[in-house]
This record gives sequence, structure tokens and C-alpha cells, in this order.
Amino acid sequence: MKPFLLLATRAENDVADEEYETICRFSGLEESRLHRVRLELAPMPPIDLERYSGVIIGGSPFNSSDPPELKTEVQRRAETEMRDLLDEVVARDFPFLGACYGVGTLGTHQGGVVDRTFGEDIGVIEVALTEEGRRDPLLRELPATFHGFVGHKEGTRRLAPTAVLLASGAACPVQMFRVKQNLYATQFHPELDGPALLNRIEAYKSHGYFPPGDAERVKDRIRTGPRVTEPEKILAAFVDRYAR
Repeated sequence: MKPFLLLATRAENDVADEEYETICRFSGLEESRLHRVRLELAPMPPIDLERYSGVIIGGSPFNSSDPPELKTEVQRRAETEMRDLLDEVVARDFPFLGACYGVGTLGTHQGGVVDRTFGEDIGVIEVALTEEGRRDPLLRELPATFHGFVGHKEGTRRLAPTAVLLASGAACPVQMFRVKQNLYATQFHPELDGPALLNRIEAYKSHGYFPPGDAERVKDRIRTGPRVTEPEKILAAFVDRYAR
């Protein structure tokens, strides 16, 4: 089987490694079958899509909608590299799954509007599949409504004209969409479990998602909230469908 490619942008080694571990665990991929490229460490190497079964983008502290002057040089470079890769990915309808940051990358690439209108506090929300979502092969094993982890400063205000809405939420209407037949992006996090989210809360407590002194309160909200078990199935379905 050809490996999958993970494009990552998390600078914290422990958080980056945990993201890699949970994606392997939820997808069923062995480490040898998930090739990771950390774009925050070095420029993207040449990517030959013929070597891979599909592309996965993890979450990120980057915000696509920030003004260019507020973005670091690393973020501007990574966004340019991902945009160039998406030109080929979209043209070929090549299997793609973007978790959270995928909304900002794939959504903006396709002409959607991503801004801070529909940001959500870190927590657990109810996600509802649309009629199209219930028919989608990646989501057929999921119930019509389920809980998912969120925590993002920006979200989709206007869906790209090429995108099909697959899942929605009360505070953020666009929770998952598809472009063409094989390109997906989620706003919720299919790559997270409770312990990993608690670690991210600690790692990013000074990144503006909440007042730093509220970290323990936010963690308690996760510990006492509904169990999140369904989104991780999307990773397994993605690998099962596209492994080649």
C-alpha cells in the first residue's frame, strides 16, 4: 500500500508528535504508512502525489484570515506551499482530508470566505449531518448527530461555490464540506481524543483561545462534557476508502 502524507504545522514537538500518534491510531495506519512533513520546520520538499494514497492536513495554530502583516514568515511560506500543492490536488481530485486547518486551506483555495464570524470556544459541540452528509461514503457509519471537539478563532462565513456542505453546527454552520468527490475538510477535530485535547489546552493557553488563567476551567469543561467517539471514525473511513 502506498503511504499517506501528513502535512503538519505545529511547532511544539510534544503536540506535533501526539497529533501524529492519534492520526495513526484512529486511521489504523502504521507509522511507516504515514509520511509526515512538518512545514513549520523547513520548506515543503517536492511532493510526487503518485507516491501517496492521499493527503491529510492536521490542525494548526495558524489562522488563514489573519492580515498578511500579522502572519509570520513561516506561516506565509507554508500557506503558499499548501496553496500550490492544492492546485494539483484539486485539479486531480486527489484524496484529501483537512482537519480544522483544512477549512482555512481548502476553503479559501476554492473561493470560500473564512473569517472570525463563527469562531468557537474550546469544547464539545453537537454536529449534525446534512442530507448530503448522510449519503457521503466517508460518513455512512456515523449517526445523524454526534459530538465533536472544536476550538477555533476562525470559521467559514461563506462556503466555497465548489463545496458541498456535509455537516453543520449551531454556532458554526459549516462543520464539514466536500469539494468534487474526494476532497474533504472538517472544522471539528477527527484527530483528537480527550487526553490529546487537554494537552493542547495546556500547550496553547497563551495563544489567545481563552485567558491563560482559565486553562483549568477549560480543561474541566472537557473532562465533564459529553464523550466524543464518532469523529475519529472519519480517519479510518478515509484510509479504508483510498488506500491503494
